[in-house]
Amino acid sequence: MSEPHDPTGLELASEIARATVEASEYGVVLPEPAAPRAPRRKSRVVEQQRSGAHPDDRDPQLVGDVLNQVVRERGWQRRISLSTVLRRWPELVGDANAEHSKPVHYDEATKVLVVDCDSTAWATAMRYAASQLVAKLNAALGEKTVLRVEFRGPKPPSWKRGIRSVQGRGPRDTYG
Repeated sequence: MSEPHDPTGLELASEIARATVEASEYGVVLPEPAAPRAPRRKSRVVEQQRSGAHPDDRDPQLVGDVLNQVVRERGWQRRISLSTVLRRWPELVGDANAEHSKPVHYDEATKVLVVDCDSTAWATAMRYAASQLVAKLNAALGEKTVLRVEFRGPKPPSWKRGIRSVQGRGPRDTYG
């Protein structure tokens, strides 16, 4: 049968002390138990960055400044400016013109702004003010952002289908 376990550890300590005394009486030197060692870490030389008195990239930044930097880096500035200006369309062309026209597309390659109008009369009237509108847009967006504004009237009806369609080539120039 096994001996009962001493939870305080006093028996073990007294046994070790007795063995040490006996060993010292007989001239036997017991090796000291090794101290528990921490696991070895690979030492690497890392130059630690320290924050100084001047601001640097690691300092907290304002959200607006960070967003502006992202917009600049990605090249979104012109597109954002264009959408902002087009939201202010009534201010640029006037309330009456804005009711009858709407910017629909901007081609960045040709730098042409396409505007749809309610009627051909409004499209014609706005064509007369196109140069002034181009000047206002370039003042707001930056020089040579918009080279031309194209005004389109409503699409003409199609005679391909419906009760007025005819077989063959269909109606020709009967409007003039």
